[in-house]
Amino acid sequence: MAKKSTVTIMFILATVAVVSCGGSQEPSGLPEPTATISLPAFTVSTSEPTAPSTPLCAEVEIPSSSPSPQIPDQTGARSGPYIMAHFMPWYEAPPIASSWGQHWTMNHYRTETVGTDGTRPIASHYYPLTGPYDSMDEDVLAYQVLLMKLSGIDGAIVDWYGHTSRSDYRSSHVRTAVLFQYLQQAGLNFVICYEDQTVGHLINDGRLSTENAIARAQEDMIAIQERWLQDETYLRIDGQPVLLNFGPQYFRTNAEWNEIFSVLETQPLFFTLDSRIGSSAAGAFNWPPMHESWEGVLSMSALKMQLSNFYLRASYWEHFVASAYPGFHDIYAQAGVGQSYGFLDADEGETFATTLEQAFTHNPDIVQLVTWNDYGEGTIIEPTQEFGYQYLEMVQEARRQWVDPDFPFTADDLRIPLQILELRRSHAGDAEIGALLDSAYNLALNGDTSSAAALLQCIESLP
Repeated sequence: MAKKSTVTIMFILATVAVVSCGGSQEPSGLPEPTATISLPAFTVSTSEPTAPSTPLCAEVEIPSSSPSPQIPDQTGARSGPYIMAHFMPWYEAPPIASSWGQHWTMNHYRTETVGTDGTRPIASHYYPLTGPYDSMDEDVLAYQVLLMKLSGIDGAIVDWYGHTSRSDYRSSHVRTAVLFQYLQQAGLNFVICYEDQTVGHLINDGRLSTENAIARAQEDMIAIQERWLQDETYLRIDGQPVLLNFGPQYFRTNAEWNEIFSVLETQPLFFTLDSRIGSSAAGAFNWPPMHESWEGVLSMSALKMQLSNFYLRASYWEHFVASAYPGFHDIYAQAGVGQSYGFLDADEGETFATTLEQAFTHNPDIVQLVTWNDYGEGTIIEPTQEFGYQYLEMVQEARRQWVDPDFPFTADDLRIPLQILELRRSHAGDAEIGALLDSAYNLALNGDTSSAAALLQCIESLP
């Protein structure tokens, strides 16, 4: 029996250690602590998948060689834009977390309870096929990353609020680091979307002075550079690391951003929301224009007008990011946390089809899928009970049409990740079955979905 070569990765996130600066005037009662957080080890194959060293399913023929996931090549010319999913890393759930996090409950829904249908009440109109999860659950992360790969998605853009202890920002930071490790192992790219609103919150909380706001943002830039920007899987365009900003919401001027970026070794290819902010930004990205809602509804005509206006502005920029989204249906009013931003009907997939076609037609650098998993705002493309795999199947077709006509994966292949996840859950603690599922996962990740499907069929038939 051939020996399976693996590498075990133990995350000891000393990266959570904060770079201190004399200007960050946080009171001594609320310091930025230096923390070392140990996360579970997990095993990822870095060589050809081989048959498991167990007699179970020995009749399934597993190829003796198959290419491993490769580090993304960012040096050559591409035939189309990068396809990146905007990902929220902020979900907390037992047993990884001590309690259900605010993004599942919004301090309103009792997610700890289970209904007669087996589902939990969550702060969303939609329900993930996996059930609500923790963003640090390694089995769920493997499921999500494999789904991206089989969908034709090149990687993830992640909201990053910094490493401060405010709200759930610290736990989201840790979960972001874990997600990036899984993306790296799958040969996918990643990008940071910086939330400068955190600086404003710290000032309002009395933990930072306005005089030292830029110094704090520079700390964030140094932290991003040291942890991620230099990684070979971090997305670069024309040699520059891509950086998004959801705003700006605090730093409003070009001069401020130029000063913030002055601490970086390489100027980022910077994109702001909706409009380009001076020479510091290469361009901008769009988002569902819910501010154009009338009586709580964003009509298709209003949406198309906003898309037209954005792409007209983008035609004057050398670079831009085009977004596609399935709809918008937030739960803020029902949860009692604020007014709704409005409703954009999914229209049985037509909204996603329209925004996806508009995005590719205008030839951007990146097509951003908004979002992978923002359940609170109802902009989810990961599989749900309500929409199934509809949106990921549409992404597969878009990749074939606009980027890679030879893209090999099918709609049936998209069912493999959930099949693996459910078998892991039902056979938790069974080392033999676990080894087989590892092989199936690595086969699918390396592109051999037919062998993975055959192995999974055998596992399901076991007594």
